Amino acid sequence: MTASNEPTRGAGAPTRAGRAGPSAKTSAAAAFALVFGVAALISVLTVILSWIGLLLGVIGVILGIVGLKMVRRPGVTGRGVAIGGLVLSALAVLIGLAFAAGITTFLNDEGAVNRIQQKVDDLRDRLD
Repeated sequence: MTASNEPTRGAGAPTRAGRAGPSAKTSAAAAFALVFGVAALISVLTVILSWIGLLLGVIGVILGIVGLKMVRRPGVTGRGVAIGGLVLSALAVLIGLAFAAGITTFLNDEGAVNRIQQKVDDLRDRLD
């Protein structure tokens, strides 16, 4: 038997109603959670776009939760995809929050701001 002669899995399998139905579909929310999770993680790691990554991560977490709820329905797959999107999105949110906290702490430190200002002034003096 060749691969072209073999029936595909799930094709023509009787459903609960007893008639042949289509195979299971991956949850769209799970797939979008993974896409948003990857985009959020890349954005957060570029530092300049970390606020966009934080927003995408929150959206990805929400979609991951929705995707996990949707895969409980019969005929819907994508549990692993939803978990992957949820993990990546949560990681992006945590990194984004840590980065925001670090920047806030650094900018509120008067000594650090004064040191940066002194370095900028020194560089300006060298240019003249």
